Amino acid sequence: MPEMAIEQDINLVTLGDLQIMDHKDINGREIASTILEEVRENTVGLSEMGWAPRLISIMIGDIQEVHLYVRNQRRQAERCDILFEERLFDANVSQPEILAAIQSMNVDPRVTGIILQRPIPEHLSIKALQEAVHPLKDVEGMHPTSIGRIVYNETELGPCTAIAAIELLKSTGQKIEGLEVTVIGHSEIVGKPIAFLLMAEGATVTVCHHMTRSISVHARSADAVFVAVGKPGLIIGDMIKPGSVLIDIGINQIENADGTTSVVGDADYDSCSKIAGWITPVPGGVGPVTVSILMRNAITATQRQKAHYEALLGQSMGTIT
Repeated sequence: MPEMAIEQDINLVTLGDLQIMDHKDINGREIASTILEEVRENTVGLSEMGWAPRLISIMIGDIQEVHLYVRNQRRQAERCDILFEERLFDANVSQPEILAAIQSMNVDPRVTGIILQRPIPEHLSIKALQEAVHPLKDVEGMHPTSIGRIVYNETELGPCTAIAAIELLKSTGQKIEGLEVTVIGHSEIVGKPIAFLLMAEGATVTVCHHMTRSISVHARSADAVFVAVGKPGLIIGDMIKPGSVLIDIGINQIENADGTTSVVGDADYDSCSKIAGWITPVPGGVGPVTVSILMRNAITATQRQKAHYEALLGQSMGTIT
């Protein structure tokens, strides 16, 4: 009969050299639902004061996959009583034209948040468009100012996916202070922000990327692993530490043998779920929480703009008197 042991409140069964965990799926939909309920309560309060949050979704080019994201965002916005408007631009729109459109939204006090849907046509600069969105209306947390503030642990309008990933880790009850974490993927909007957020809370962080010599060495020594590279099956069970937390941020569409398609993460769920203590399923893990963070950012942006305009009005009244 296998020898039974307890590690981090999770049953661990040792069979020879293989350790099989009774894992716990991290329910992203449940976490998102809690966040969205809080958002709705705040929306009601702001609307009663004449500051109804209003999001504008910018889509450049008619891309079917993007429509799916937009529909989900609209659905969650409506659930929170947040006004949501879609603006579709032709794929051939020039950069000056789209920048002018963004600028008009920046100066419109009725618009409290701007969402720039990706991907965008190759002739446009994503960095220039992100910089064009006013930091007070940057609900995605993509403006260089928003990302830069993470270094100082100012996360009120941080990148949605990065913030969502940290929320999922916290939901396991793990104490982040002193935690050994490996982040696989070092993009400006996911990997790097996650690393800075974790370091700000006292974690020891290793960041791996395409030039890292042995990802498995770093992953297997970590108490928690975050993976966001867009490669299905990159992480398998024997690459992670028994009882660890695996936050899978990857979203990949693969074709099955029967010709159907499935959405999977960057980790092989079947093998990793046997080793991990906690794991995020794909779909149903990071995705729902990311959208809920977007809605929470919409509230924060509205609150900041309200305070900004009230401060300007106070200065104006002071000048008059």
